[in-house]
Amino acid sequence: MNTAVAQNKNGKTLLILLGIISAMVALVAVSPKLYRAFCEATGLNGTTQRADKAPGAVAGSIGVRFDANTHPGLPWRFEPEQETVRINPGAQTKIFYRAQNLSARPWTGQAVYNVSPEQVGKYFKKIQCFCFSEQTLKAGETVDMPVIFFVDPKIKQDPDTKDVDEITLSYTFYPVETGTAGR
Repeated sequence: MNTAVAQNKNGKTLLILLGIISAMVALVAVSPKLYRAFCEATGLNGTTQRADKAPGAVAGSIGVRFDANTHPGLPWRFEPEQETVRINPGAQTKIFYRAQNLSARPWTGQAVYNVSPEQVGKYFKKIQCFCFSEQTLKAGETVDMPVIFFVDPKIKQDPDTKDVDEITLSYTFYPVETGTAGR
């Protein structure tokens, strides 16, 4: 009788442990998606927001600096066509980055982006951006890639961001493995 009770307790303990392990594995599997969704919704860690249209310019100005980086495994030259702009909050602005494939074959890349200082992420809104999809460049091809954005006028009402005079928009292109391009 004692052995049967002990086996029953061991069986319950094993089921509980398996349940905990299964829950942990499931959480690990969905954590990146949940984190990305959270960052996109809140602007955490400088994650920019998406928008359909700009609300219109208001008084004042803010500087936006553009930064470009390329992972060493992607043989591209990637740079902003201009280093800075000064804009009115709420005004729709269009700038370009230029990418050139320096190799003798097609390569596919995708950009990750961020803004700094971190607390302005929720106020930096992109309407159109090359970073929303993979980009394939043919051998030697050069393309101009637009970014259409605005800075939400609410940035000047937030005590944490009202004194920010310059925002840096930074992109890094990474190689993407595909059947026709990449490594």
